[in-house]
Amino acid sequence: MSAEGVAGCHAPTDRRQLTAAQERKLAAVLDVIATDPHAPTTIRDRALADQLHVGDSLAALALAEVSTAADLADIGSGVGFPGIALAIALPHARLRLVDSQRRRCEFLSRICAAAGVSNAAVVCARAEEWVDGRDANDVVLARALAPQPVVLEYAAPLLRVGGRLVDWRGRREEDEEQRAARAAVELAMRPVGVHRVRPVEAAQERHLHVFEKVDETPARFPRRAGLARKRPLGA
Repeated sequence: MSAEGVAGCHAPTDRRQLTAAQERKLAAVLDVIATDPHAPTTIRDRALADQLHVGDSLAALALAEVSTAADLADIGSGVGFPGIALAIALPHARLRLVDSQRRRCEFLSRICAAAGVSNAAVVCARAEEWVDGRDANDVVLARALAPQPVVLEYAAPLLRVGGRLVDWRGRREEDEEQRAARAAVELAMRPVGVHRVRPVEAAQERHLHVFEKVDETPARFPRRAGLARKRPLGA
């Protein structure tokens, strides 16, 4: 993706758009992370988790495709971000938290129950094997999941034509972006832009990479589980 595709830097997330009830739900999420011994994260401190998990997730609200989407899937959801935070911020939307590890799925179910998040559901499956998710999502979210060509291959079959992938990244890497652009062509996807965001004031190298699905996913995708990582596209 060329430098010309970069959008301006978005300021730190304005939490004033959230209601008091939404903030209470986010606080309940942070409580579970701090106290649940099986939380799949090393960030347990509430204030730090609020910045590094919640703030980072809510940065995507600056994107119109996220804030207006009806159906979103968070693949490789792990501890639940960005999916749970966005489910709380977007009560009109339906979120699917997709993870392949049973313990993480159980944790995600506990955290949704504890915070009263009724518009998010846990899908315990690999992204490549989630049949019900095919062509069913306006937006696919991925945060700290895999190299970008791999994320593209996971996401493409799950998107409707015209849907978009939002991929959280740190410092930009030209080689990886070039591989991702080549992979996108194979997957009937196209790069739309890179949005530099500042989920907290100190964040300097945080980017949301956006790709659009422009046509039906070629019939050979998704490939068998595990092949996207073993034989990544765009090499």
